[in-house]
Amino acid sequence: MKKKILSNRELSSFCEQMSMILNSGITPIDGLNLMLSDASDKYTAQVLSDVIEHTKEGNGFGNALEASGYFPDYVISMTKIGEESGSTDTIMTTLADYYSHEESISDSIRSAVTYPLIMVIMMFFIIIILITRVLPLFDQVYLQLGAHMSGLSALLLSLGKKLQAYSLILLITLAVILVVALIISFTPFGRNILKKMRENSSLTRNFYKDIAYGRFAGGMSLMLKSGIGIFQALDMVSRLVNNGPVEAQIKDCKHNIEEGCNFAEALNKSSIFSKLYSRMISVGVKTGDVDKVLGKISNLYERETDRKIQSFISIIEPTLVIILSLVVGVILLSVIFPLLGVMTGID
Repeated sequence: MKKKILSNRELSSFCEQMSMILNSGITPIDGLNLMLSDASDKYTAQVLSDVIEHTKEGNGFGNALEASGYFPDYVISMTKIGEESGSTDTIMTTLADYYSHEESISDSIRSAVTYPLIMVIMMFFIIIILITRVLPLFDQVYLQLGAHMSGLSALLLSLGKKLQAYSLILLITLAVILVVALIISFTPFGRNILKKMRENSSLTRNFYKDIAYGRFAGGMSLMLKSGIGIFQALDMVSRLVNNGPVEAQIKDCKHNIEEGCNFAEALNKSSIFSKLYSRMISVGVKTGDVDKVLGKISNLYERETDRKIQSFISIIEPTLVIILSLVVGVILLSVIFPLLGVMTGID
């Protein structure tokens, strides 16, 4: 049975603790035992126990992480490189920063999606209640006054009656939609569909490309800082970006390097970064600080991503409130104004 890979938050926490432990001169196995004694839940204890068990079997730390089945390939590869170069503590620190950054991006995207989704669901149920429960009450008032609803109010009343008549079908439809949404959200097949939709939609394509470019810059910075060659680093980082078009650009970048271009020229020809960022990397290559430059570019992409998300939230929140207010107002006014006319006629 395939085990669930740790989340970005869990990976960041694990790597940060291991970094502090290794920096203190404690061996990985002793450090894992210390972490196990402080484990706050059964799942964390199970993960640590599995890693400890595989370490005791004579595996290196990286091999133990791989054998446990809880860690992504990127963490495993970087840990093995850290063991070979004697810099596992540094690798753990940079991995903790990387996954903390990834969690920050995920949190921002979730917050940008969650509020509009809640508002849309609220709008749906408020409108359903208005046309199935409130409008029939007004209809009774009209009948007592010897009149009938007309226009929009009559149309909505008829719709409400149909919804009540077919309420079971409606509930089944909503349940099916919910199940499909869960399948799409929590299965590899569904996530792959969402990924293709994000990459092909004109509304989200550039936003997710910027996220992928930030991952690329951050991953390359981490690997070059760890002493990994550019070509090997490109191979590894292509598995991190999780974006088809950007993966194709990275492949093109590798091809350019094979043809004799230096790293900055290859990036420029592949159109991975803007001309400004490519020039910054070109300077970094000449000064030997390309890993630092890539780190700065990653931070710039992170800030730009946060700015876009906050801008989206600042626009969508009042827009949805206005739409909800208008819809509810139109429904109520379509009933109240004719009712006032009827009552005035009676007077």
